Amino acid sequence: MLKDYIKIARPDHWIKQLFIVPGSVFAWFLVGMGNNEGVLVRFILAFISTCFVASANYVINEWLDADFDKYHPTKKNRPVVSDNLSVKWILTEYAVLGIAGLVFGYLSCKPVFFMELWLFIMGILYNVRPMRTKEIPYLDVLSESVNNAIRLLIGWFAVTLTFYPPISIVLGYWMSGAFLMAVKRYSEYRMIGDKTTAGLYRKSFKYYSEQSLLISAFFYALMAVFFCGIFLIKYKIELIIAIPLLCGLFCYYLHISYKKDSSVQKPEKLYKEKGLLLYLFVLIVVFIILMFVDINGLQMFLGKDLIPVK
Repeated sequence: MLKDYIKIARPDHWIKQLFIVPGSVFAWFLVGMGNNEGVLVRFILAFISTCFVASANYVINEWLDADFDKYHPTKKNRPVVSDNLSVKWILTEYAVLGIAGLVFGYLSCKPVFFMELWLFIMGILYNVRPMRTKEIPYLDVLSESVNNAIRLLIGWFAVTLTFYPPISIVLGYWMSGAFLMAVKRYSEYRMIGDKTTAGLYRKSFKYYSEQSLLISAFFYALMAVFFCGIFLIKYKIELIIAIPLLCGLFCYYLHISYKKDSSVQKPEKLYKEKGLLLYLFVLIVVFIILMFVDINGLQMFLGKDLIPVK
């Protein structure tokens, strides 16, 4: 049925494309809008483009994962697994969504088009053999989470075509996404509860354990804070005050992963986590305030000279 073909494109996941917004915010903060005309139009086109490309990747993901999702407690109910969908129409849907996404990206601007093309290619590398990086331990997390960095770049280039973003914030965004993905894997692994069944559902789970997934998530969180800290110190030292809150956000997200049928397995459902939303709101407010204040006493941390003892 038509609704099943719509469902495998996961339009309810389009909210994830809001991850491009921070890229636009950073570009506005560091470069400014100036007389840059057409920013709003470029951003809207970039957002639509990202939604379509992501949906194309979801379609190919569901089709190629059908034989594995039947071992998952909830994914076994997906339309491609439980219903007899036509391969011809699935491939047609994939092509239409992919082409539409790239066309909208091209209409936005050339850099956005190349970022959307990169996002589209990552969907192929992640899902299609012989690469199928989702089956390779640790590379599955890193290759999926790099899409976060791509979204940051999409948001950035939707605002400015003059400068590249600082590599520190791109890497920080990537590692933040890796943390989210590792915690998702950890929560899935715990929910399935059996290593053999988990390995049938996702081949990379054959090489993981709860301990290794938790340690990897901890590593990604450390790297994310490290790179984000470099960015904050270099471009707006006042924002360093928010680092403890940022660390707390990682801890809170890990806490959520311990819940039964945790929302971290389905990030599009995180809006149900009222405590997380409140925490995010406070963090965003603090960031906004710090972006517009100057604290002269913090400038001493930027100097290379040692502070003499009096």
